[in-house]
Amino acid sequence: MSGLKWSIVAIERINETVGRSVSWLTVLMVFLTCLVAVLRYGFSIGFVWMQELYIWMHAMVFLLASAYTLLHDGHVRIDLIYGPASLKFKAWLNIAGTLFFLFPMLGLIFWVALPYVHLSWTRLETSQEAGGLQGLFLLKSCMILFVVLLALQGLALILRSILVLKGHAEWSPDNPGVEPYGEAP
Repeated sequence: MSGLKWSIVAIERINETVGRSVSWLTVLMVFLTCLVAVLRYGFSIGFVWMQELYIWMHAMVFLLASAYTLLHDGHVRIDLIYGPASLKFKAWLNIAGTLFFLFPMLGLIFWVALPYVHLSWTRLETSQEAGGLQGLFLLKSCMILFVVLLALQGLALILRSILVLKGHAEWSPDNPGVEPYGEAP
């Protein structure tokens, strides 16, 4: 397998693994939210750390599963233009959209988040609530992971699009006959 194809498979396997792993947090969030409601309204018992935990899990799901969503073509796009387009036109749209929209936005997010996360780490920031969770700096680090994972998936999308433009239609991101993370290395 060429280096280009190997890179796509490696990136997409990382995002597939992260996305599937993080998806289990949604199941835990349901149980935890129900437990918080039962304890609070049924027994008048409340734990701040428990309430923060499901909020933190919710943030982690959105931040860490965004690249997984892009891998599976789940982000919003203008299907009026994209839907009926040819594979090559879609490839050009994917490249342009990634280069001119996704990457600049990720660069901005990284530029704003990095000092914020760094400050949080230098203080080993914790929840400001009494009885809240420790390790807020770890949650804030998910913003950097969000940028890295989504940028990698954007790169994989560009590489897939290049392969499509070279005549390898089987590498199209929306080809239903191919596994979402390509061939095995």
